[in-house]
Amino acid sequence: MATYVVGDIQGCIKPLKCLLKQAAFDWKKDELWTVGDLVNRGPDSLKVLRYLYKRRKHVTCVLGNHDLHLLAVANGLRNQSRSDTLGKILLASDRDELLNWLRHQPLIHTDHGYTMVHAGIPHLWSLEQAHVYAAEVEAALRGTEYRKFLAQIYGDKPRLWNDSLSGHDRLRTITNYLTRMRYVYKNGALDLQSKGPAPSPGRKVVPWFTLLDKQARKNRLIFGHWAALEGVTKGKNLFAVDTGCVWGGKLSMFCLDTGDWRRCDC
Repeated sequence: MATYVVGDIQGCIKPLKCLLKQAAFDWKKDELWTVGDLVNRGPDSLKVLRYLYKRRKHVTCVLGNHDLHLLAVANGLRNQSRSDTLGKILLASDRDELLNWLRHQPLIHTDHGYTMVHAGIPHLWSLEQAHVYAAEVEAALRGTEYRKFLAQIYGDKPRLWNDSLSGHDRLRTITNYLTRMRYVYKNGALDLQSKGPAPSPGRKVVPWFTLLDKQARKNRLIFGHWAALEGVTKGKNLFAVDTGCVWGGKLSMFCLDTGDWRRCDC
């Protein structure tokens, strides 16, 4: 039995199957972790969802910002953008079954000595706190009034975490840290505009993971979301698995048991 983690798939089914074939992945005994953003921008979002849902007993998924966007669009709370490729999902006969499964996925997962999250964990939180805060969002997303949560999910503010935050501001801030974060100010405030390998001009921000203290670095953190890093963090116990498949790069996967990496062209 082996456990593999794959980067942002974003509707690219062929490279996913390429990686699994390379690894001689056995669905009867192996486990597949995915770092979120299963859908959008790529050509086969519906096929990806159906493929993973069919094998869901052996799949561990955390939600990414594109997955949450799909849920908002499907519930009529957000319009599709020109670059979205969600149409086939929205028209599928099994869309409700697939979206209900997606809505019940976590935002963070810890097992085998690794913690997986889509974007990252701010240095302001311990790992234990990250799980507690993520559970608040998960409860809102899985509850009967989840549409109210999805309706309020969009927005860049508040930019800085404070434990006194409440209501939708609190849930939005937790969600932004876990699913959208790349650069932060040294006080932990989010910069949600800078997305490249360097921050936008004039912004005195740093990659979120450079502020983690020694205790946090003892935890092995797996994250996606940041294709511009090309898998390079120069940090200990940090595994960046988004290597820009949907942008013409590669889809990457590594084995938690051996540390071996595999990549397939997109």
